[in-house]
Amino acid sequence: MAEMGSKGVTAGKIASNVQKKLTRAQEKVLQKLGKADETKDEQFEQCVQNFNKQLTEGTRLQKDLRTYLASVKAMHEASKKLNECLQEVYEPDWPGRDDANKIAENNDLLWMDFHQKLVDQALLTMDTYLGQFPDIKSRIAKRGRKLVDYDSARHHFESLQTAKKKDEAKIAKAEEELIKAQKVFEEMNVDLQEELPSLWNSRVGFYVNTFQSIAGLEENFHKEMSKLNQNLNDVLVSLEKQHGSNTFTVKAQPRKKTKLFSRLRRKKNSDNAPAKGNKSPSPPPDGSPAATPEIRVNHEPEPASVATPGAALPKSPSQSSLPAVVVETFSAAVNGTVEGGSAAGRVDLPPGFMFKVQAQHDYTATDTDELQLKAGDVVLVIPFQNPEEQDEGWLMGVKESDWNQHKELEQCRGVFPENFTERVQ
Repeated sequence: MAEMGSKGVTAGKIASNVQKKLTRAQEKVLQKLGKADETKDEQFEQCVQNFNKQLTEGTRLQKDLRTYLASVKAMHEASKKLNECLQEVYEPDWPGRDDANKIAENNDLLWMDFHQKLVDQALLTMDTYLGQFPDIKSRIAKRGRKLVDYDSARHHFESLQTAKKKDEAKIAKAEEELIKAQKVFEEMNVDLQEELPSLWNSRVGFYVNTFQSIAGLEENFHKEMSKLNQNLNDVLVSLEKQHGSNTFTVKAQPRKKTKLFSRLRRKKNSDNAPAKGNKSPSPPPDGSPAATPEIRVNHEPEPASVATPGAALPKSPSQSSLPAVVVETFSAAVNGTVEGGSAAGRVDLPPGFMFKVQAQHDYTATDTDELQLKAGDVVLVIPFQNPEEQDEGWLMGVKESDWNQHKELEQCRGVFPENFTERVQ
């Protein structure tokens, strides 16, 4: 009999819960359709929004803190492996071996202590802080259900009161249920109305304490680690002093020449070239005297047709006269033809000729597309076929001697550093 009675109570409780769920669902439908009013509390709703925001922020902070701890642990392992490598390569007869081993041991202990303190003073505190949210969240949800029960009881009581045929017994029972539902709701509501704002305000102190703890632990850790690193550096300096004669110089590996590398090298050569104002190039590496620029002086009287007014002859850096062919070229470039206007006297220049320059210093070509220059060489400057290929500080041209001899532009032209030359026309 007792067992049957127990089953009956259980069945009755289940039926009651099912009936409550149906009543709540019906009440929510009526509220959404606007056929039943809903009790609103904007202040409480704001508290719930703050609660959800606080929970989201705390959950993210907990996740990021765990990631930080995982990174600290990974750094600990990496540092440990690095120190183990140092211990392996450190020969037994080298000075400071015991000191280096002791430093490695202290390094390992320091990492372990740092990680454990972060767990105790930050992560566990974070877990405790977030541990209160699930219960409050559950109570907020329960309050919402009790509010629906209260509204449903209120509407049922009002409907019985406004009915044409009143049933006093039903009205009394409905009033009793309404008072009970209201009491349950208000008890939960009052507690949460006090607890939620307090929880929201507590976040400031919690964040301050958490990040202060992390910052303080990091500061102490790095101070102690700095001391260990300085001690290790002292040990290695002592080792270097005793074995300084065996220092190994690391050399750069040769790299394959590419177009980009060639352009970068040209820029470097151009940057390192003697300034245009310095007329004396640096002496060759072998210590021999610097090569004297070969300048051919025209000792014959200049033709009258060349001495055109307004076409003053340019001078080289050594104030010598330029070769006759330079004079003729300059005159032709200015006037178009030799005096007399004869088409047969026109100077033959490469296509696109812009101006002339004279090499002030020797330049050794380092690529197949560069010109080899000797001090005194005259170069006819022409534009690049593709302007995008021109590097800053570099010009395209053909040596005048090559052009006069071969009249072949494709095979004779090349690039050269502008600051190795000086414009003469």
